[in-house]
Amino acid sequence: MNNMPERWSQASVYPDMWADPDKDPRNRDGAGADGELATLQGFLNDYRLTLQMKCEGLDPEKLARRSVPPSTMSLLGLVRHLAEVERDWRDWILPGGPTPKLYGPGDADFEGAAPQQALVDGAFADLAREQAATDKLLAEYPDLGARVGQDGTAVRELWVHRIEEYARHCGHADLLRECIDGRVGQ
Repeated sequence: MNNMPERWSQASVYPDMWADPDKDPRNRDGAGADGELATLQGFLNDYRLTLQMKCEGLDPEKLARRSVPPSTMSLLGLVRHLAEVERDWRDWILPGGPTPKLYGPGDADFEGAAPQQALVDGAFADLAREQAATDKLLAEYPDLGARVGQDGTAVRELWVHRIEEYARHCGHADLLRECIDGRVGQ
């Protein structure tokens, strides 16, 4: 007996897509953004939207479900983890010690992802707040070649690492979501 859900997509025009192009918030008319910074911002925004889309329509139990055992990953854990990641990237720029963790030490962002509406609401609020704070700080450095923080990290590297982090975790989100309810698509 197989307890895996049947694969499905909401897309009807291109059944291998998550959503039809006219309903996909990542689709834009015309050419992409001009300039390196605008391109980086666009890719980051699209990955952020992808994570939101992978979580949409799920209740707290499904968001907190560890659907790929033995991994402790869940969609809710990914949201919490990315809130921590946004906070961590600011630590690369700002002087002083590391910012206190939002959810506790170690893998508390994943381990504490329980099926409770208050935790879900809090995680999405934390993510939005941390994203806005990191975006605001990086907006102070429009020169992508500028070196920041005690390690002299290039601003470009911070942008690329953020994109990489979201892209990797959106891949995880694809697998988690498919195991939860069978929904597939890019």
